[in-house]
Amino acid sequence: MDTSTGHPPRVRLVVAYLSLFIIWGSTYLAIRIGVMDIPPALLAGMRFLVSGSILVGTGRIWSRPFPSTATGWRHLAVIGLFLLVGGNGLVVWAEQWVPSGLAALIVATVPLFMSSIDAVIPGGHRLSGLGWVGILIGFGGVVVLVSPSLGMVLGEQIDIGGIIGLVCASFFWSTGSIYSKRHPVGGDIFVNTGIQMLAGGLVLTVIGLAAGEWASIRWTASGVLAVVYLILFGSIVGFTAYAYLLRHVPAAKASTYAYVNPIVAVILGALILAEPVDFRTVIATAVILGGVAIVQLARMRSV
Repeated sequence: MDTSTGHPPRVRLVVAYLSLFIIWGSTYLAIRIGVMDIPPALLAGMRFLVSGSILVGTGRIWSRPFPSTATGWRHLAVIGLFLLVGGNGLVVWAEQWVPSGLAALIVATVPLFMSSIDAVIPGGHRLSGLGWVGILIGFGGVVVLVSPSLGMVLGEQIDIGGIIGLVCASFFWSTGSIYSKRHPVGGDIFVNTGIQMLAGGLVLTVIGLAAGEWASIRWTASGVLAVVYLILFGSIVGFTAYAYLLRHVPAAKASTYAYVNPIVAVILGALILAEPVDFRTVIATAVILGGVAIVQLARMRSV
């Protein structure tokens, strides 16, 4: 992929978007399968330590440029903590109880968080009244999804803590994405992504070991395959594509993968894990994605 800061070839943008649309939609299923046998912090930690090591090691072998300043390394570490520990780490933790399709629907609020945060911080892009209406509609869809009983979602009992964890994950992911846009780091996109993964993976692994998760690991074929899939596709391909988009397009446009991911996740969860899909899920999906579409439209109009 092009590592310059100019206008990238359109085909590379298309490939990056398609990678996020399809692959990241499927990672919710892989996480749900993996966390059945491997505790969450170690699952996420191993995933990012291995994938980060591959990217950084490959960059060293190919003599790719690394960040030239301590500030650049610090920015990458901060981004990794926001995206991978606060963002992805909480998603993995929550999927111990929350079905993969439902998790993807709640994480679809990332563009809403991203737009609202960007609108209130100094130097951000202000939202019009239409944009704020879209945010209210989108978050209203989450309310529809978890109502009428917060303890009963999609016909099964779910710990409300998992729902809260997913909302917090969306906030952290959005914050990290905006921080990444405001603190660009020169160098190679693969190396920079690998450094972020190593920072996040190290912290997650320490958390898992401190929590005694190692003793709870079950090395099953499904668990190992889930981790391998998350490393090769979810991390190396998916995160690199996301970092590439964050470098070349506005953060709000980079987050449009949230339109497709929930649909992919819901379909795969229903087909492979027999996760229930009811009328409320369909309505909530339409409301959430409708709110996201309104916000994106409002932002494009303001540019």
